[in-house]
Parts: sequence; structure tokens; C-alpha cells
Amino acid sequence: MPKRKSTMPTVDKREKKVSESDHNQTSEKEDNAEEKQKDELANKIAKTKTNTNVIDYFSIKPLIKAIDHVRTSICTSVEDFHFNKTRVRPMNNINHIPKDSQTILYWMSRDQRIQDNWAMLYAQRLALKQQLPLHVAFCLVPTFLAAPLRAYRFMLKGLREVEQECQQLNIIFHLLTGQAEKVLPKFVEKYQVGTIITDFSPLRVPRQWVENVAKKITTIPIVQVDAHNVVPCWYASSKLEYGARTIRNKLHKNMEEFFTEYPPVIKHPHTSPAHHQVKPTDWQAADDSLQVDRTVDEVAWAVPGYTGGIEQLESFINERVCNFALGRNDPNKGAISNLSPWIHYGQISPQRALLIIAKLRPKFKEACDSFIEEAFVRRELGDNYCYYQENYDNINGAWDWAKKTLNDHRNDKRTHVYSRDDLEYARTYDKLWNASQIQMIKEGKMHGFVRMYWAKKILEWTNSPEEAIEIAIYLNDKYNLDGRDPNGYVGVMWSICGIHDQGWRERPVFGKIRYMNYDGCKRKFDVAKYENKYSSL
Repeated sequence: MPKRKSTMPTVDKREKKVSESDHNQTSEKEDNAEEKQKDELANKIAKTKTNTNVIDYFSIKPLIKAIDHVRTSICTSVEDFHFNKTRVRPMNNINHIPKDSQTILYWMSRDQRIQDNWAMLYAQRLALKQQLPLHVAFCLVPTFLAAPLRAYRFMLKGLREVEQECQQLNIIFHLLTGQAEKVLPKFVEKYQVGTIITDFSPLRVPRQWVENVAKKITTIPIVQVDAHNVVPCWYASSKLEYGARTIRNKLHKNMEEFFTEYPPVIKHPHTSPAHHQVKPTDWQAADDSLQVDRTVDEVAWAVPGYTGGIEQLESFINERVCNFALGRNDPNKGAISNLSPWIHYGQISPQRALLIIAKLRPKFKEACDSFIEEAFVRRELGDNYCYYQENYDNINGAWDWAKKTLNDHRNDKRTHVYSRDDLEYARTYDKLWNASQIQMIKEGKMHGFVRMYWAKKILEWTNSPEEAIEIAIYLNDKYNLDGRDPNGYVGVMWSICGIHDQGWRERPVFGKIRYMNYDGCKRKFDVAKYENKYSSL
């Protein structure tokens, strides 16, 4: 894998000694500057000229129909849309489509939806231009980063909806079983594919998949489209960003170019000769092929797929956004969006959610600004970290100050030490921590504020920072529907290694890593209520 830039922030060795009051004044100025920065970005998003009128989103019910209406009002098809080619980058040196090509292929991976998908739109745009049929292929591997049955079934049910929509649009969907580098070369040869378009993930395993395919297939163009971020990851910044403060201005600068409405993916006018030869996917056989932990089963609250994701977004708008600004850090309030599983699997577009929520800013300014910060700035900061930092899941991905302070306190005495099994099955003295772990096991999710406390306690209760990171990632990826995600890795690294944070008052075990404790949580929300809700497995 080619080396990525990993620019660490430099520290001026001629540091001045400052008093505590000077430091507080400086921090206050920085906070005020950051709040101003957030407000300017949110205001710009809300006033983006490419947004449609409020009536388009909120006068038609349900929301899924309103979105369809907005798309078709933008243009007839992607052919009539000014597609920003900055979203696209070549993955090999081939730029010539063979004359005998019979189809264009979208190799779907991270972004598992048809509509509101820049990679899918680019594939149809190219297929229309070349007057060729359009195929979509997803490569199903039997195991992926220890994802359990819960995760796979959520994904497979979403893909089932993708197949159904493809059938309606005269696009052929294929569920291929096996590693992409092994199955795609045969597929390309069989269907005489002229170009492969794929989507983007910053994580090392999916990146390796793309690189391996590009090495194996050397006769046709392979291009990648960032369909997950508003501003393409490689375009937003060319280096590892220190934090939200440093990437926010870059997103602000570039977002007007990219923060647009989506044109529709239309019924494809070119039919493949192989159309009637392709059998519908055997979804049961796909499920049976999985080599996963089947004890971690599906959850009832989250309906997989694009339709389920838009319904969740609609319930957030109708029932929870009004409480989001003040209630999002209280796990008892039920004020959060709950969109992370659908965003993780690419079943809905974060950009679509932002386009809609931005329209509510005149009524719910603080809520909308908070959502924009989380769904745009923090989420795209997570992709930046995983893209430019090869060690995004271990202590070597920490800044030097954090590595030093954790190492300085490596041998500090722990008041409690728990094994991975003790932690996994919620056998600690801390009822709040146990409750958070039980929620994750039962529901496949954990409230964001509690998740920070959960991860920091793992640092406090294990023998080393390395062990803490390993256990936190293992538990997060095993039980949470949004596991194996850049935001998940960044959440663990923020909590344990101070990523995108700063040094705080030094303490045992934590060193200068930000500390959280039980009493602090009690000041934030009704801890007992939360503990009672999740009291047993």
C-alpha cells in the first residue's frame, strides 16, 4: 500500500510560561473563535443556493416521496446535471474504454444504495454516454473484521432492497461471493466490462481490495468516487488534520462546490443481452455462506435498507430534532438521530440528511448547527484521520504528547483490573458502565456520551493502553451496528489516546488524557434511570 502523508503538528520549543488566568483567557478566545467558525459554516450550508425550497421537502408526505420529488425536479437525469469530476480519481493508468465493451460496472462496496450516490450516478452517466448497459456488483466476503451475524444481516437486507430497485431501473445486480481481486477479473471478462467505478473507504482493508483489483485488472479504467463525504476526502485536505478546528475551515472553503442536490438515477435505457440470464440472488445461500459469530443476532429497533433509513430520518425530524440541541448528551432523552447504522452501511446519504436538516435551521438553529457539526465536520474528520494515519487503530496513531503521557503512566497502579470477558459480559463494579455495555449487547448501539465514558473506563481498568484500545475496538466492532467505521476508531482513539483533543490536568493512569468519572456523569443526566433501564443481560 503506498505511503500516505502523516504530518504531525510541530511544537515550538520556545514555549512561554503562562499563568493559569492567561491560559484560561487564551482557551476562551479559542472557544469563541471555534463557535464563530461553526456558526459561519452552518449558516453557509443553510443558505446554499442549490438547496430547494422548504415546501419541496416538507409539504409532501412521507419524506421518501418528497425526496423523490426533489430529485426529479433538479433534472431529468445525470446526463443533464453538472457532475463535479473532482469527486472522481483514477485507480490505474488506463484512460481508454475498449471499443468492444459491452457494459459499465459499478463495484458497490461502502455506499450500499442506488439513489443519492455519486458513484452510482457517475457509473450511469458513463453508461449513458457510451450507450451501454449498467451492472452493479457487490463482493460478499464470508468474514470481515469479526463482524457478527447482526452486522451482516443488516447489510444483506439493505442489499436486497438495492437489488429490487435495480430490477425496477433495468440495471442488473450481482452478489458475487469471494474476494474482489479473485471474482472481478472473471466478471470483467464474462461481461466485457468497459470501466469499473467503485466507491471510497479510508480503511486499510477496503483500500487494499481496490489496490489489489487495480493490479489484477490492467486493460480497462478503474476509477473511484467518494460518495460518502460531502467534500471528497483527498480533496478536503492533503494531510492528517489535528482536529475539527483545522479541518472545518477547509470544509467551509470547499463545501459550496460539492454541497448540491442529487439528480435521479433513472430507468436505464440500454438493456444487457444477459439481462434474462441473470438469476435473482439466493439470499439464504448468501446468509449460509457466512463464517461469523451467529450468537450476536439482529436487533428489532433498526429496519435495514434505504427505506428504513429515510423513515428513521423522518422520525428524527418529526419527533426528536426539537430536543437535539439540549438533549443529545442525555441518554435518557432519546433526542439523537440514530442514523449511524444506515450511514455506516451507506444505505442513506449523509449529504441528503444535511440538505434536509439545513432547511430546519430557521426554526431549530442550535439543533441544526449541532447536527451539521456531527454529520459533516466530525464525520469527515474521522475519514481524514483513517485515510492519512495508517495506525488509526493502535497507539502509534496517537500524537507524540499522548504517547509520552500514556507511557509515563503505564505502570501506575489500577484500582481495578478486568479481563476482556469480564468487560464483555458487564461484570464490573460500575453500574453505569455495565448498563452501557448491556445496551450495546442488546440494542447494537450505545449513546455517544456514554460511549466516551465506556472507553475511558476500559483504559482505567486494563493493564496497558494497547490492551485498552484492542478491547474497546473488539467490543465496539462485535456489538455495535456502526462498528468497523472510521468514527468508531476515532471515538476509541479520542477517548484513550486524546486524538483530536488536547492535554488536560495530569492524573494517575490517564496522564494528560481527558478524564471522565461517575460523578461527572451524574451531573449531566439521571444515571440511576439509565442504569435501571439496562440492569441485566
